[in-house]
Amino acid sequence: MRSPTVGILAPAVPVIRAQIAPLLPKPTRSRRARWIRIFLVALPFLIAFGALAVPAAASAAPGINLNLENGEDGGVSTALQLVALLTVLTLAPSILIMMTSFTRIIIVLGFVRNALATPQIPPNQVLAGIALFLTFFIMAPTFGQINEDAIQPLLNDEITEQEAIDRAEAPIREFMFRQVDQSDLELFVSLTSEERPETRADVPTHVLIPAFVISEVKTAFEIGFLIFIPFLIIDMVIASTVMSMGMVMLPPVIISLPFKILLFVLVDGWDLVIESLVRGFF
Repeated sequence: MRSPTVGILAPAVPVIRAQIAPLLPKPTRSRRARWIRIFLVALPFLIAFGALAVPAAASAAPGINLNLENGEDGGVSTALQLVALLTVLTLAPSILIMMTSFTRIIIVLGFVRNALATPQIPPNQVLAGIALFLTFFIMAPTFGQINEDAIQPLLNDEITEQEAIDRAEAPIREFMFRQVDQSDLELFVSLTSEERPETRADVPTHVLIPAFVISEVKTAFEIGFLIFIPFLIIDMVIASTVMSMGMVMLPPVIISLPFKILLFVLVDGWDLVIESLVRGFF
């Protein structure tokens, strides 16, 4: 079937050929001249087919339809729910680090590595993995309560999104209240212009979170100080022995490193550190 666009452009072909004829070289037997004439003759047809192909491709191109209307039951649309889910996933690392036991664990493990004078062993990925799985172990009761009280009822359409957020916030707040230092909480309450809360329920979450983070950092530094003491004693003994023997050119750290690793292995140091960390949250 003949295209309508080609039929419209067909009368213009002789006119175009008449206009470009003076510009063409005289007919010769050259192969190059024949190809030039063939291309100029076919150019209008290529333009016509291109004009037909562009609208067809544009109509067939896939698109994204963002529907902001309410759902059938009057709830939030699926698109907005997807945007909210992506936002939560984006903030998930910050929530995991700042509102769980991850902060204290990763700082203490870093102190252990520095106390052993092995800044690259274990690697950062290993320490982060240990801290992450210990966090899952410690927070398992809290996460289980959130799943039972908030996530499952929301998936079963028993509660709304706002009710699910309120129910999920309660176990996290309870965990942070058990670990937060009262002096840090009083500090952030005094920094706000709000009235002094009378009960835990009156403490805003945006006040509780920074107080909890500061308390976790302080506790981690206290544990790190206790970890450094035995290794510091070993360094002092080794340094005094090396200096008394006149071995000035030999760094004491090189000699003390095997003794510190040996002491840490003999006392089963990793088990002691992990046990102390886990029991500190229960």
